[in-house]
Amino acid sequence: MQNFFDMIMVPIKAIKMRYVPLLLIYFAYGASGFSAVAETFWVKEHLHLSAENLIALGVWLTVPWTIKMIFGQMVDSFTLFGSNRKVYVYIGALLIMLGTLMMIGLVSDAQWLAGYAKEKVYILASVITVVGFVLQDVVADTMSTEVIDTTQNEEEIRKELAMIQVLARLSLGVAVFAVAGIKGWLAQIYSYETMFTISLFIPVLSMIGVTLVKLNTVEPSPLNKEIFFGGFAFALFVVLVGYNEVPHSQLIVFFVSLMVVLYMLRRLVIDLDPVVVRHIKIAMIVIFVYRAMPSVGPALTWWEIDHLGFDKAFFGNLGQLGAALALLGMWMSSKYIINQSIAKVLIWMTIIGTTLSLPVLGMYYGVHTMLGLDARTVALVDTAVSSPFDYIAQVLMLTLIAIHAPSGRKGTWFALMASLMNIAISASGIFSTYLNKLFVITRETSKDAVIITQANYDDLGVLLWTVILIGFIVPIVTILKFNPDASNNK
Repeated sequence: MQNFFDMIMVPIKAIKMRYVPLLLIYFAYGASGFSAVAETFWVKEHLHLSAENLIALGVWLTVPWTIKMIFGQMVDSFTLFGSNRKVYVYIGALLIMLGTLMMIGLVSDAQWLAGYAKEKVYILASVITVVGFVLQDVVADTMSTEVIDTTQNEEEIRKELAMIQVLARLSLGVAVFAVAGIKGWLAQIYSYETMFTISLFIPVLSMIGVTLVKLNTVEPSPLNKEIFFGGFAFALFVVLVGYNEVPHSQLIVFFVSLMVVLYMLRRLVIDLDPVVVRHIKIAMIVIFVYRAMPSVGPALTWWEIDHLGFDKAFFGNLGQLGAALALLGMWMSSKYIINQSIAKVLIWMTIIGTTLSLPVLGMYYGVHTMLGLDARTVALVDTAVSSPFDYIAQVLMLTLIAIHAPSGRKGTWFALMASLMNIAISASGIFSTYLNKLFVITRETSKDAVIITQANYDDLGVLLWTVILIGFIVPIVTILKFNPDASNNK
Protein backbone atom coordinates (compact mmCIF):
# COMPACT_ATOMS: atom_id res chain seq x y z
CA MET A 1 0.00 0.00 0.00
CA GLN A 2 2.87 2.33 0.83
CA ASN A 3 4.52 1.59 -2.52
CA PHE A 4 1.24 2.36 -4.31
CA PHE A 5 0.97 5.68 -2.47
CA ASP A 6 4.61 6.49 -3.28
CA MET A 7 3.99 5.89 -7.00
CA ILE A 8 1.00 8.23 -6.96
CA MET A 9 3.02 10.92 -5.22
CA VAL A 10 6.01 10.83 -7.62
CA PRO A 11 4.61 13.35 -10.19
CA ILE A 12 3.16 15.55 -7.44
CA LYS A 13 6.47 15.70 -5.57
CA ALA A 14 8.30 16.34 -8.84
CA ILE A 15 6.31 19.48 -9.68
CA LYS A 16 8.26 22.65 -9.06
CA MET A 17 6.79 26.13 -9.21
CA ARG A 18 8.94 26.96 -12.23
CA TYR A 19 7.20 24.14 -14.17
CA VAL A 20 3.62 25.27 -13.52
CA PRO A 21 3.41 28.13 -16.08
CA LEU A 22 4.80 25.84 -18.81
CA LEU A 23 2.31 23.12 -17.86
CA LEU A 24 -0.50 25.65 -18.29
CA ILE A 25 0.44 25.94 -21.97
CA TYR A 26 0.26 22.16 -22.40
CA PHE A 27 -3.06 22.12 -20.53
CA ALA A 28 -4.43 24.75 -22.92
CA TYR A 29 -3.43 22.60 -25.90
CA GLY A 30 -5.10 19.55 -24.33
CA ALA A 31 -8.30 21.55 -23.86
CA SER A 32 -8.35 22.61 -27.52
CA GLY A 33 -11.16 20.15 -28.28
CA PHE A 34 -13.58 21.93 -25.94
CA SER A 35 -15.76 23.28 -28.77
CA ALA A 36 -15.30 20.24 -31.06
CA VAL A 37 -18.80 18.81 -30.58
CA ALA A 38 -20.46 22.19 -31.12
CA GLU A 39 -18.34 22.78 -34.22
CA THR A 40 -19.16 19.35 -35.68
CA PHE A 41 -22.90 19.88 -35.34
CA TRP A 42 -22.77 23.46 -36.63
CA VAL A 43 -20.80 22.43 -39.73
CA LYS A 44 -23.28 19.63 -40.41
CA GLU A 45 -26.30 21.92 -40.00
CA HIS A 46 -25.12 25.14 -41.62
CA LEU A 47 -22.36 24.47 -44.15
CA HIS A 48 -22.58 22.78 -47.53
CA LEU A 49 -18.99 21.86 -48.24
CA SER A 50 -18.49 19.74 -51.34
CA ALA A 51 -16.12 16.77 -51.46
CA GLU A 52 -13.56 18.98 -53.18
CA ASN A 53 -13.85 21.60 -50.43
CA LEU A 54 -13.43 18.98 -47.71
CA ILE A 55 -10.33 17.53 -49.43
CA ALA A 56 -8.85 21.00 -49.77
CA LEU A 57 -9.58 21.77 -46.11
CA GLY A 58 -7.96 18.52 -44.99
CA VAL A 59 -4.85 19.30 -47.02
CA TRP A 60 -4.54 22.84 -45.74
CA LEU A 61 -5.04 21.84 -42.10
CA THR A 62 -2.17 19.32 -42.29
CA VAL A 63 0.27 21.78 -43.85
CA PRO A 64 1.08 23.74 -40.63
CA TRP A 65 2.06 20.48 -38.88
CA THR A 66 4.10 19.45 -41.92
CA ILE A 67 6.18 22.63 -41.87
CA LYS A 68 6.96 22.70 -38.13
CA MET A 69 10.65 23.05 -39.03
CA ILE A 70 9.90 26.57 -40.32
CA PHE A 71 8.39 27.54 -36.96
CA GLY A 72 11.33 25.87 -35.23
CA GLN A 73 13.74 28.04 -37.21
CA MET A 74 11.75 31.14 -36.32
CA VAL A 75 11.90 30.28 -32.61
CA ASP A 76 15.63 29.56 -32.79
CA SER A 77 16.72 32.47 -34.97
CA PHE A 78 14.22 35.34 -35.09
CA THR A 79 13.99 37.70 -32.10
CA LEU A 80 10.82 39.81 -31.95
CA PHE A 81 10.30 42.52 -29.35
CA GLY A 82 13.39 41.27 -27.51
CA SER A 83 12.19 37.66 -27.26
CA ASN A 84 12.76 34.49 -29.27
CA ARG A 85 10.49 32.31 -27.11
CA LYS A 86 7.62 34.00 -25.24
CA VAL A 87 6.61 36.30 -28.05
CA TYR A 88 5.76 33.33 -30.26
CA VAL A 89 3.38 31.90 -27.65
CA TYR A 90 1.63 35.29 -27.53
CA ILE A 91 1.41 35.27 -31.34
CA GLY A 92 0.04 31.72 -31.29
CA ALA A 93 -2.54 32.66 -28.64
CA LEU A 94 -3.62 35.71 -30.65
CA LEU A 95 -4.05 33.54 -33.76
CA ILE A 96 -6.16 31.04 -31.80
CA MET A 97 -8.20 33.93 -30.42
CA LEU A 98 -8.67 35.40 -33.90
CA GLY A 99 -9.82 32.05 -35.30
CA THR A 100 -12.25 31.62 -32.38
CA LEU A 101 -13.65 35.15 -32.79
CA MET A 102 -14.24 34.40 -36.48
CA MET A 103 -16.16 31.27 -35.47
CA ILE A 104 -18.21 33.28 -32.96
CA GLY A 105 -19.05 35.70 -35.74
CA LEU A 106 -19.99 32.85 -38.09
CA VAL A 107 -22.28 30.95 -35.74
CA SER A 108 -24.02 34.15 -34.59
CA ASP A 109 -24.45 35.48 -38.16
CA ALA A 110 -22.53 38.63 -37.21
CA GLN A 111 -23.00 41.60 -39.50
CA TRP A 112 -19.24 42.08 -39.99
CA LEU A 113 -19.09 38.73 -41.80
CA ALA A 114 -22.32 39.15 -43.75
CA GLY A 115 -20.57 39.81 -47.06
CA TYR A 116 -18.44 36.66 -46.99
CA ALA A 117 -19.25 33.05 -47.83
CA LYS A 118 -19.55 31.01 -44.63
CA GLU A 119 -17.54 28.12 -46.06
CA LYS A 120 -14.57 30.33 -46.90
CA VAL A 121 -14.60 32.04 -43.52
CA TYR A 122 -14.79 28.67 -41.76
CA ILE A 123 -11.80 27.31 -43.71
CA LEU A 124 -9.78 30.46 -43.01
CA ALA A 125 -10.67 30.39 -39.30
CA SER A 126 -9.66 26.70 -39.09
CA VAL A 127 -6.29 27.30 -40.73
CA ILE A 128 -5.53 30.34 -38.54
CA THR A 129 -6.38 28.37 -35.38
CA VAL A 130 -4.24 25.38 -36.38
CA VAL A 131 -1.26 27.64 -37.13
CA GLY A 132 -1.63 29.12 -33.65
CA PHE A 133 -1.60 25.70 -31.98
CA VAL A 134 1.35 24.47 -34.06
CA LEU A 135 3.37 27.56 -33.16
CA GLN A 136 2.61 27.14 -29.46
CA ASP A 137 3.42 23.42 -29.64
CA VAL A 138 6.88 24.10 -31.08
CA VAL A 139 7.66 26.77 -28.49
CA ALA A 140 6.33 24.76 -25.53
CA ASP A 141 8.49 21.76 -26.45
CA THR A 142 11.50 24.03 -26.81
CA MET A 143 10.87 25.72 -23.45
CA SER A 144 10.53 22.31 -21.75
CA THR A 145 14.33 22.06 -21.93
CA GLU A 146 14.85 25.56 -20.57
CA VAL A 147 13.04 25.49 -17.21
CA ILE A 148 15.47 23.01 -15.65
CA ASP A 149 18.08 23.67 -13.00
CA THR A 150 21.35 23.77 -14.98
CA THR A 151 23.53 23.60 -11.84
CA GLN A 152 22.87 19.84 -11.50
CA ASN A 153 25.07 17.04 -12.78
CA GLU A 154 24.39 15.34 -16.11
CA GLU A 155 22.39 12.42 -14.67
CA GLU A 156 20.16 14.73 -12.59
CA ILE A 157 19.52 16.93 -15.62
CA ARG A 158 18.57 13.85 -17.68
CA LYS A 159 16.05 12.77 -15.04
CA GLU A 160 14.61 16.26 -14.72
CA LEU A 161 14.19 16.53 -18.51
CA ALA A 162 12.40 13.16 -18.48
CA MET A 163 10.12 14.20 -15.61
CA ILE A 164 9.19 17.44 -17.35
CA GLN A 165 8.09 15.42 -20.41
CA VAL A 166 6.02 13.17 -18.13
CA LEU A 167 4.41 16.16 -16.42
CA ALA A 168 3.73 17.85 -19.78
CA ARG A 169 1.90 14.76 -21.10
CA LEU A 170 0.01 14.44 -17.82
CA SER A 171 -1.07 18.08 -18.02
CA LEU A 172 -2.20 17.61 -21.61
CA GLY A 173 -3.94 14.32 -20.72
CA VAL A 174 -5.76 15.85 -17.74
CA ALA A 175 -7.10 18.59 -20.02
CA VAL A 176 -8.23 16.11 -22.69
CA PHE A 177 -10.00 14.00 -20.08
CA ALA A 178 -11.52 17.07 -18.39
CA VAL A 179 -13.21 18.32 -21.57
CA ALA A 180 -14.01 14.86 -23.02
CA GLY A 181 -17.43 14.62 -21.39
CA ILE A 182 -18.25 18.22 -20.54
CA LYS A 183 -17.94 19.48 -24.13
CA GLY A 184 -20.85 17.29 -25.24
CA TRP A 185 -22.97 18.02 -22.18
CA LEU A 186 -22.51 21.80 -22.44
CA ALA A 187 -23.12 21.73 -26.21
CA GLN A 188 -26.64 20.43 -25.47
CA ILE A 189 -27.33 23.30 -23.07
CA TYR A 190 -25.65 26.34 -24.58
CA SER A 191 -25.81 27.92 -28.00
CA TYR A 192 -22.98 27.57 -30.53
CA GLU A 193 -22.03 31.19 -29.89
CA THR A 194 -21.76 30.60 -26.13
CA MET A 195 -19.65 27.46 -26.59
CA PHE A 196 -17.12 29.24 -28.81
CA THR A 197 -17.10 32.24 -26.47
CA ILE A 198 -16.30 30.01 -23.49
CA SER A 199 -13.48 28.39 -25.50
CA LEU A 200 -11.60 31.71 -25.45
CA PHE A 201 -10.27 30.53 -22.07
CA ILE A 202 -7.81 28.37 -24.05
CA PRO A 203 -5.60 31.14 -25.49
CA VAL A 204 -5.97 33.08 -22.21
CA LEU A 205 -4.45 30.14 -20.31
CA SER A 206 -1.53 30.07 -22.76
CA MET A 207 -0.88 33.77 -22.28
CA ILE A 208 -1.01 33.48 -18.48
CA GLY A 209 1.43 30.58 -18.60
CA VAL A 210 3.96 32.24 -20.89
CA THR A 211 3.77 35.50 -18.93
CA LEU A 212 4.77 33.74 -15.71
CA VAL A 213 7.28 31.19 -17.03
CA LYS A 214 10.97 31.74 -16.24
CA LEU A 215 13.48 30.34 -18.71
CA ASN A 216 17.20 29.86 -18.88
CA THR A 217 18.71 32.43 -21.25
CA VAL A 218 19.44 31.07 -24.75
CA GLU A 219 20.97 33.23 -27.44
CA PRO A 220 19.44 33.07 -30.94
CA SER A 221 21.34 31.00 -33.51
CA PRO A 222 21.97 31.98 -37.16
CA LEU A 223 19.17 31.14 -39.58
CA ASN A 224 19.64 27.82 -41.35
CA LYS A 225 18.46 28.81 -44.81
CA GLU A 226 18.39 25.22 -46.08
CA ILE A 227 15.91 24.21 -43.41
CA PHE A 228 13.89 27.42 -43.45
CA PHE A 229 13.35 27.75 -47.20
CA GLY A 230 13.46 23.99 -47.73
CA GLY A 231 10.52 23.74 -45.33
CA PHE A 232 8.47 26.10 -47.51
CA ALA A 233 9.35 24.09 -50.64
CA PHE A 234 8.40 20.87 -48.85
CA ALA A 235 5.04 22.34 -47.76
CA LEU A 236 4.29 23.36 -51.34
CA PHE A 237 5.11 19.83 -52.53
CA VAL A 238 2.76 18.24 -49.96
CA VAL A 239 -0.09 20.59 -50.91
CA LEU A 240 0.32 19.92 -54.64
CA VAL A 241 0.49 16.14 -54.23
CA GLY A 242 -2.39 16.01 -51.76
CA TYR A 243 -4.70 18.45 -53.51
CA ASN A 244 -4.22 16.95 -57.00
CA GLU A 245 -4.71 13.35 -55.77
CA VAL A 246 -1.53 12.07 -57.41
CA PRO A 247 -1.50 8.24 -57.74
CA HIS A 248 0.33 6.53 -54.84
CA SER A 249 0.48 9.94 -53.16
CA GLN A 250 0.72 8.34 -49.70
CA LEU A 251 3.91 6.45 -50.57
CA ILE A 252 5.37 9.41 -52.46
CA VAL A 253 4.80 11.82 -49.58
CA PHE A 254 6.13 9.24 -47.08
CA PHE A 255 9.47 8.65 -48.83
CA VAL A 256 10.00 12.30 -49.74
CA SER A 257 9.12 13.37 -46.19
CA LEU A 258 11.54 10.83 -44.72
CA MET A 259 14.39 11.94 -46.97
CA VAL A 260 13.75 15.63 -46.35
CA VAL A 261 13.55 15.31 -42.56
CA LEU A 262 16.61 13.03 -42.31
CA TYR A 263 18.61 15.42 -44.48
CA MET A 264 17.57 18.40 -42.35
CA LEU A 265 18.40 16.54 -39.12
CA ARG A 266 21.81 15.64 -40.50
CA ARG A 267 22.50 19.28 -41.35
CA LEU A 268 21.32 20.36 -37.91
CA VAL A 269 23.74 18.11 -35.97
CA ILE A 270 26.68 18.29 -38.38
CA ASP A 271 28.91 20.15 -35.88
CA LEU A 272 28.05 18.02 -32.81
CA ASP A 273 30.33 15.42 -31.21
CA PRO A 274 30.35 12.34 -33.53
CA VAL A 275 29.80 10.05 -30.52
CA VAL A 276 26.68 12.01 -29.54
CA VAL A 277 25.44 12.00 -33.14
CA ARG A 278 25.90 8.22 -33.33
CA HIS A 279 23.94 7.75 -30.11
CA ILE A 280 21.13 9.95 -31.45
CA LYS A 281 20.98 8.04 -34.75
CA ILE A 282 20.83 4.64 -33.04
CA ALA A 283 18.13 5.77 -30.60
CA MET A 284 16.13 7.29 -33.47
CA ILE A 285 16.26 3.99 -35.39
CA VAL A 286 15.00 2.04 -32.37
CA ILE A 287 12.09 4.37 -31.58
CA PHE A 288 11.20 4.80 -35.28
CA VAL A 289 10.96 1.03 -35.78
CA TYR A 290 8.94 0.61 -32.58
CA ARG A 291 6.38 3.21 -33.69
CA ALA A 292 6.27 1.97 -37.31
CA MET A 293 4.87 -1.47 -36.49
CA PRO A 294 1.58 -2.31 -38.28
CA SER A 295 -1.86 -2.64 -36.75
CA VAL A 296 -4.73 -4.93 -37.74
CA GLY A 297 -6.82 -2.04 -39.02
CA PRO A 298 -10.61 -1.63 -39.11
CA ALA A 299 -11.23 -5.34 -39.89
CA LEU A 300 -10.96 -6.21 -36.21
CA THR A 301 -13.58 -3.58 -35.30
CA TRP A 302 -15.90 -4.90 -38.04
CA TRP A 303 -15.55 -8.43 -36.67
CA GLU A 304 -16.19 -7.25 -33.11
CA ILE A 305 -19.38 -5.52 -34.27
CA ASP A 306 -20.65 -8.42 -36.41
CA HIS A 307 -19.59 -11.39 -34.30
CA LEU A 308 -19.29 -10.08 -30.74
CA GLY A 309 -22.16 -7.59 -30.90
CA PHE A 310 -20.16 -4.57 -29.76
CA ASP A 311 -22.21 -1.41 -30.34
CA LYS A 312 -21.48 2.32 -30.49
CA ALA A 313 -22.12 2.81 -26.79
CA PHE A 314 -19.71 0.05 -25.85
CA PHE A 315 -16.98 1.42 -28.12
CA GLY A 316 -17.60 4.80 -26.49
CA ASN A 317 -17.14 3.21 -23.08
CA LEU A 318 -13.89 1.61 -24.26
CA GLY A 319 -12.63 5.00 -25.46
CA GLN A 320 -13.51 6.76 -22.21
CA LEU A 321 -11.97 3.97 -20.14
CA GLY A 322 -8.86 4.02 -22.27
CA ALA A 323 -8.40 7.78 -21.86
CA ALA A 324 -8.82 7.63 -18.10
CA LEU A 325 -6.54 4.65 -17.54
CA ALA A 326 -3.90 5.92 -19.96
CA LEU A 327 -3.67 9.00 -17.79
CA LEU A 328 -3.55 6.91 -14.61
CA GLY A 329 -0.96 4.54 -16.10
CA MET A 330 1.29 7.40 -17.09
CA TRP A 331 0.96 8.86 -13.60
CA MET A 332 1.81 5.54 -11.93
CA SER A 333 4.74 4.67 -14.21
CA SER A 334 6.46 8.06 -14.12
CA LYS A 335 9.10 6.95 -11.61
CA TYR A 336 9.95 3.86 -13.65
CA ILE A 337 10.21 5.79 -16.94
CA ILE A 338 12.71 8.37 -15.71
CA ASN A 339 14.95 5.82 -13.97
CA GLN A 340 15.26 3.19 -16.71
CA SER A 341 17.12 3.04 -20.01
CA ILE A 342 15.30 3.60 -23.29
CA ALA A 343 16.18 0.11 -24.58
CA LYS A 344 15.03 -1.64 -21.41
CA VAL A 345 11.67 0.17 -21.32
CA LEU A 346 11.02 -0.48 -25.03
CA ILE A 347 11.84 -4.19 -24.69
CA TRP A 348 9.41 -4.53 -21.78
CA MET A 349 6.76 -2.51 -23.64
CA THR A 350 7.14 -4.80 -26.68
CA ILE A 351 6.81 -7.92 -24.56
CA ILE A 352 3.83 -6.58 -22.62
CA GLY A 353 2.19 -5.22 -25.78
CA THR A 354 2.50 -8.63 -27.45
CA THR A 355 1.08 -10.36 -24.38
CA LEU A 356 -1.87 -7.98 -24.34
CA SER A 357 -2.63 -8.82 -27.98
CA LEU A 358 -3.29 -12.45 -27.06
CA PRO A 359 -6.77 -11.94 -25.47
CA VAL A 360 -8.09 -10.46 -28.75
CA LEU A 361 -6.51 -13.33 -30.69
CA GLY A 362 -8.06 -15.76 -28.23
CA MET A 363 -11.51 -14.22 -28.73
CA TYR A 364 -11.23 -14.79 -32.50
CA TYR A 365 -10.69 -18.51 -31.85
CA GLY A 366 -13.46 -18.62 -29.22
CA VAL A 367 -11.19 -19.18 -26.22
CA HIS A 368 -13.30 -16.81 -24.09
CA THR A 369 -16.38 -18.98 -24.76
CA MET A 370 -14.53 -22.13 -23.73
CA LEU A 371 -13.46 -20.40 -20.52
CA GLY A 372 -16.95 -19.08 -19.84
CA LEU A 373 -15.91 -15.41 -20.16
CA ASP A 374 -17.99 -12.60 -21.66
CA ALA A 375 -16.36 -10.97 -24.70
CA ARG A 376 -17.13 -7.46 -23.42
CA THR A 377 -15.45 -8.20 -20.11
CA VAL A 378 -12.32 -9.41 -21.93
CA ALA A 379 -12.31 -6.27 -24.12
CA LEU A 380 -12.71 -3.97 -21.11
CA VAL A 381 -9.89 -5.66 -19.20
CA ASP A 382 -7.63 -5.62 -22.26
CA THR A 383 -8.30 -1.91 -22.85
CA ALA A 384 -7.74 -1.13 -19.18
CA VAL A 385 -4.36 -2.86 -19.11
CA SER A 386 -3.03 -1.71 -22.49
CA SER A 387 -4.09 1.97 -22.47
CA PRO A 388 -0.95 3.60 -20.95
CA PHE A 389 1.57 2.28 -23.46
CA ASP A 390 1.13 4.85 -26.24
CA TYR A 391 1.64 7.59 -23.64
CA ILE A 392 4.80 5.92 -22.34
CA ALA A 393 6.26 5.54 -25.84
CA GLN A 394 5.58 9.22 -26.51
CA VAL A 395 7.33 10.29 -23.29
CA LEU A 396 10.35 8.13 -24.15
CA MET A 397 10.59 9.83 -27.52
CA LEU A 398 10.29 13.32 -26.04
CA THR A 399 12.83 12.52 -23.32
CA LEU A 400 15.37 11.43 -25.93
CA ILE A 401 14.72 14.58 -27.95
CA ALA A 402 15.05 16.83 -24.89
CA ILE A 403 18.29 15.23 -23.67
CA HIS A 404 20.06 15.67 -27.01
CA ALA A 405 18.55 19.01 -28.08
CA PRO A 406 21.45 21.12 -29.43
CA SER A 407 21.81 24.50 -27.75
CA GLY A 408 20.49 27.38 -29.83
CA ARG A 409 18.65 25.02 -32.20
CA LYS A 410 16.15 23.40 -29.87
CA GLY A 411 13.03 24.68 -31.61
CA THR A 412 14.10 23.29 -34.99
CA TRP A 413 15.31 20.08 -33.32
CA PHE A 414 11.96 19.40 -31.63
CA ALA A 415 10.06 20.23 -34.82
CA LEU A 416 12.13 17.91 -37.00
CA MET A 417 12.11 15.05 -34.51
CA ALA A 418 8.33 15.36 -34.11
CA SER A 419 8.05 15.19 -37.91
CA LEU A 420 10.21 12.06 -37.94
CA MET A 421 8.00 10.33 -35.38
CA ASN A 422 4.89 11.32 -37.35
CA ILE A 423 6.51 9.74 -40.41
CA ALA A 424 6.95 6.54 -38.38
CA ILE A 425 3.20 6.56 -37.70
CA SER A 426 2.63 7.01 -41.45
CA ALA A 427 4.88 3.99 -42.06
CA SER A 428 2.70 2.00 -39.66
CA GLY A 429 -0.39 3.00 -41.62
CA ILE A 430 1.16 2.11 -44.98
CA PHE A 431 2.41 -1.22 -43.62
CA SER A 432 -1.07 -1.98 -42.25
CA THR A 433 -2.65 -1.09 -45.61
CA TYR A 434 -0.50 -3.57 -47.51
CA LEU A 435 -1.15 -6.34 -44.97
CA ASN A 436 -4.87 -5.76 -45.44
CA LYS A 437 -4.38 -6.07 -49.21
CA LEU A 438 -2.56 -9.36 -48.68
CA PHE A 439 -5.15 -10.74 -46.27
CA VAL A 440 -8.43 -9.55 -47.76
CA ILE A 441 -11.21 -9.16 -45.19
CA THR A 442 -14.63 -7.80 -46.07
CA ARG A 443 -17.71 -6.79 -44.14
CA GLU A 444 -21.24 -7.15 -45.44
CA THR A 445 -22.49 -4.15 -47.42
CA SER A 446 -25.91 -3.73 -48.96
CA LYS A 447 -27.99 -1.26 -50.94
CA ASP A 448 -31.77 -1.24 -51.05
CA ALA A 449 -31.84 -4.48 -49.03
CA VAL A 450 -29.64 -6.19 -51.64
CA ILE A 451 -26.29 -7.54 -50.40
CA ILE A 452 -23.45 -6.15 -52.50
CA THR A 453 -20.49 -7.61 -50.59
CA GLN A 454 -20.53 -10.72 -48.43
CA ALA A 455 -18.81 -10.64 -45.02
CA ASN A 456 -15.59 -12.67 -45.01
CA TYR A 457 -13.43 -12.84 -41.87
CA ASP A 458 -11.62 -16.09 -42.75
CA ASP A 459 -8.19 -14.41 -42.94
CA LEU A 460 -8.58 -12.30 -39.79
CA GLY A 461 -6.85 -14.92 -37.62
CA VAL A 462 -3.84 -15.04 -39.97
CA LEU A 463 -3.73 -11.23 -40.07
CA LEU A 464 -3.79 -11.08 -36.25
CA TRP A 465 -0.96 -13.62 -36.01
CA THR A 466 1.08 -11.72 -38.62
CA VAL A 467 0.68 -8.35 -36.89
CA ILE A 468 1.48 -9.83 -33.46
CA LEU A 469 4.62 -11.66 -34.66
CA ILE A 470 5.95 -8.71 -36.67
CA GLY A 471 5.22 -6.35 -33.77
CA PHE A 472 7.24 -8.58 -31.44
CA ILE A 473 10.15 -9.85 -33.53
CA VAL A 474 11.12 -6.71 -35.46
CA PRO A 475 11.33 -4.29 -32.48
CA ILE A 476 13.17 -6.82 -30.26
CA VAL A 477 15.76 -7.62 -32.95
CA THR A 478 16.20 -3.90 -33.71
CA ILE A 479 16.62 -2.98 -30.03
CA LEU A 480 19.15 -5.75 -29.43
CA LYS A 481 21.13 -4.86 -32.57
CA PHE A 482 20.98 -1.08 -32.14
CA ASN A 483 21.03 -0.63 -28.37
CA PRO A 484 21.00 3.14 -27.75
CA ASP A 485 22.07 2.60 -24.15
CA ALA A 486 25.12 0.41 -24.81
CA SER A 487 28.39 1.88 -23.55
CA ASN A 488 29.70 4.29 -26.16
CA ASN A 489 27.53 2.47 -28.74
CA LYS A 490 30.50 0.54 -30.02
